[in-house]
Amino acid sequence: MTDPTFEIRMQVMWNRLISVVEEQAMTLLRTAFSTSVREAGDLSAGVFDPAGRMLAQAVTGTPGHVNTMAEAVLHFIAEIGRDSMFPGDTYVTNDPWKGTGHLHDITMVSPSFKGDRLVGFFACTAHVVDVGGRGFGADGKSVYEEGIQIPIMKFAERGQVNADLIRILRANVREANQVVGDFYSLAACNDVGHQRLTQMMEEIGLETLDALGAFIFSRTRAATLDRIAALPRGAWANELLTDGYDSPVKLACAVAIGEGSVNVDFTGTDGMSKHGINVPIIYTKAYACYALKCVVAPDIPNNWASLEAFTISSPVNILNAERPAPVSVRHVIGHLVPDLVLGALAKALPGQVLAEGAAALWNIHMSVRPVAGAPGRRAEILMFNSGGMGARPGADGLSATAFPSGVMTMPIEATEQTGPVVVWRKELRPDSGGDGQYRGGLGQVIEIEPLPGHEFDFSAMFDRINHPAKGRDGGMPGAAGKAALDDGTVLKPKGWQHVPAGRRLVLDLPGGGGFGDPSRRDPAERANDLAKGYVTETVK
Repeated sequence: MTDPTFEIRMQVMWNRLISVVEEQAMTLLRTAFSTSVREAGDLSAGVFDPAGRMLAQAVTGTPGHVNTMAEAVLHFIAEIGRDSMFPGDTYVTNDPWKGTGHLHDITMVSPSFKGDRLVGFFACTAHVVDVGGRGFGADGKSVYEEGIQIPIMKFAERGQVNADLIRILRANVREANQVVGDFYSLAACNDVGHQRLTQMMEEIGLETLDALGAFIFSRTRAATLDRIAALPRGAWANELLTDGYDSPVKLACAVAIGEGSVNVDFTGTDGMSKHGINVPIIYTKAYACYALKCVVAPDIPNNWASLEAFTISSPVNILNAERPAPVSVRHVIGHLVPDLVLGALAKALPGQVLAEGAAALWNIHMSVRPVAGAPGRRAEILMFNSGGMGARPGADGLSATAFPSGVMTMPIEATEQTGPVVVWRKELRPDSGGDGQYRGGLGQVIEIEPLPGHEFDFSAMFDRINHPAKGRDGGMPGAAGKAALDDGTVLKPKGWQHVPAGRRLVLDLPGGGGFGDPSRRDPAERANDLAKGYVTETVK
């Protein structure tokens, strides 16, 4: 019989551990130089046991960072080696296949020692504004063109920062102060986590995290297995077409629910692309597991034990791209993986899974400069934008919401402060949510212009222009996206393109699909949509 005092004590310590990683993440948010981290929360933070198994993650963070980080720490342990780890160390990489899928994400791991005893690891990731190379875009033909590659190595040893690494970084990136500042911010993030953990252990009287880890894993594993046991047994398949770079790309999966496990296999997906839209399997796993957890166990803490029950398999293809494939814009295809997996789950659990949504973020990386001979300044600006979520069983989809990535909206003021651009419009896009008993979430309309005397090149990283989000259970599709100049010039969904001085970039972001038969929508909800301008005419 379980001692209730022990249960209560362990639960309190588990909550304390979560507060430790929350403070770890807040340190990164408060000290980061890049707006993508500071304003949008494009980061993750977590604590791991000495074997590299994730004990707890911060609530702040994206599945693409958190779930890849859960695997990445094992790579760090294998490559650094326990005998080469010392108090005050911090390790770093941006290896797409051992980190988070592309070079722009920096992963840092720090061992946490209590005296001479290794008690765990802290890890964090963040997207930096520049890593050199071609810049953040899909035009590279190999990973070697996409920027500086940092193998797993020491950023600091016994508290001494690797000055040579800093010099190499400064020589290879466009925004050296921002990037180097973010490296120090990441290191500080882990350092704060270590300090708070050792304080907690001293206060409680813990020498190791072994007992607490066993408690966390046993409770989480049991809860996850209970949820899987309640699912139907069998296998269900789904396919999804994406815009690709210059031609459509087919994604395919089969979800197999067995005794105590769920496997997702991506056989049938199109092969690797020659453009930078390929996805390393570590990132595909992250979002496939996230989709499964959203349906199977949304309220169970995300840690090693809850992820262990979900397995991913795939032959080499665009969702399991091998080095040296270009992967800079891996998030666009990667963010569509949940819609792909959820489509299969919807066949196993009819009426219980939300409709497709915009999925991929409509990120814009702008390289702004003065026109020839004019005064002004240069800047690299990264802006995150979100379309509409799919409608849910029992509720409308959320508008302009980043699902599945979970990043926050970047304020216009932060974008305009970063460089010489003005955002003239950023508003909900009427009629973009798919009709249904429950309406899909709305996209946005965004207009951006370089300040007088300036022009910019921008990297388009868009999807759902040629393949809008589908509705579910009789719901209608969401509106397709569109990218154009204000003179009507139609732009490509991906690749570097130009906005001349005096012109505006106009983005119509896609909406989410509807859920259920439109004839069953509550008339009061239709009237509310019309009154608020979400739709411009009533549906007959």
